[in-house]
Amino acid sequence: MKPKVCVLRAAGTNCDAETAHAFRLVGAEAETLHVNRLREAPQLLRDFQMLAVPGGFSYGDDVASGRIFANELMTSLRDELLDFVDRGGFAIGICNGFQVLVKAGLLPRLDGTAAQQATLTDNISGVYQDRWVKCTGSTGHCAWIADGSEVELPVAHAEGRFAASDATLDRLEAAGQLCLRYSSDTCHNGSARNVAGICDASGRVFGLMPHPERFLRWENHPRWTRELRRAEGDGVRFFRTAVSKFN
Repeated sequence: MKPKVCVLRAAGTNCDAETAHAFRLVGAEAETLHVNRLREAPQLLRDFQMLAVPGGFSYGDDVASGRIFANELMTSLRDELLDFVDRGGFAIGICNGFQVLVKAGLLPRLDGTAAQQATLTDNISGVYQDRWVKCTGSTGHCAWIADGSEVELPVAHAEGRFAASDATLDRLEAAGQLCLRYSSDTCHNGSARNVAGICDASGRVFGLMPHPERFLRWENHPRWTRELRRAEGDGVRFFRTAVSKFN
């Protein structure tokens, strides 16, 4: 089965084409859909098995990164989105998309509650960070993570610091939902417990600040001429791992 992916964009989204390409690269069918079209016909989401909220600067990141897009989704599409997840749909939010999913309450969604329980806020440095980082995933829970191998991915954000109460962090830690962490001392934004990405209790909804869709080919790497060539970029594995669940 080829899963159908809805790549949902809004004004200011700028990574939708790369995200759609990443899914097609691993055998999925991807369609880019503007949020206004989905608001007009929310039932369109029922035609898809996967949902992606890409990176960018939705609505200029006015107020706070991802806040306006998150409010729009939960005001106009709340029931359809919750039904999509609860019937087994897969979802990923990348960078701005991660901010959207967290502020919409779709992540981490402890106790099945669709209310904001964490946030992504200003980098501890107070400045925009554009660099490459290393991350290590936790296996066994998140449906988007293949193994515990360290991967290298680019980041580009000013509000990427994951923050939550100690009680919430402890619960997420115990449940295996803190599933992607910065490693090799590359946590650049001050995220609590080095968190780079989290998933919901089902493991099917995943959000991360690094951009896997920006490292699909080895030539995307800044040191591609100086290091031993790899068959593909590290970002491919996230998309392939999730799509493989439909085979």
